[in-house]
Amino acid sequence: MSLKNAWRHFHTITHHRHLVRKGCFAVGLYWQGLTHDLSKYSPTEFLVGVKYYQGDRSPNNAEREDKGLSEAWLHHKGRNKHHYEYWIDYTMRVPGGMLPCKMPDRYIAEMIMDRIAACKTYQGDAYTDRSPLEYYQLGRDPAPMHEYTREKLEFFLHMLAEKGEKETFSYIKHEFLGK
Repeated sequence: MSLKNAWRHFHTITHHRHLVRKGCFAVGLYWQGLTHDLSKYSPTEFLVGVKYYQGDRSPNNAEREDKGLSEAWLHHKGRNKHHYEYWIDYTMRVPGGMLPCKMPDRYIAEMIMDRIAACKTYQGDAYTDRSPLEYYQLGRDPAPMHEYTREKLEFFLHMLAEKGEKETFSYIKHEFLGK
């Protein structure tokens, strides 16, 4: 593991957290903005990030390609409620046993900020307000997500693509979270 990759990975995750914090603060989620993704600094996640650092995508994808799974991702999603995967339970009542649970609105809002920040971090100057929607559409079909969560996520990603950050953030703050 190189010191150069350690610094770059640290910079990437810190930049990402800064962008999420800015978005969370804009919609009134101050504590979530401050505590977002702190697990990325834990050895379980950080060391994988250094080893598989590329700069233009998540190191978890590279770990998954190399090992067949991402231990860093399994650690991360189990500790961060803004990931819909955190909200999957098991049941004997449905085939496959997967039970997507409804995410609380504040975590849906943080998930939106996380997706925006990830696209901005990895796409840089190529980012547009359509980027989070386009990225989501690349892999949404197999996602075991609660209907309410999916409906809200898609609503906000479309709103962002069509109306921009200012209007979307205002709506999230005043209408979605302000009820």
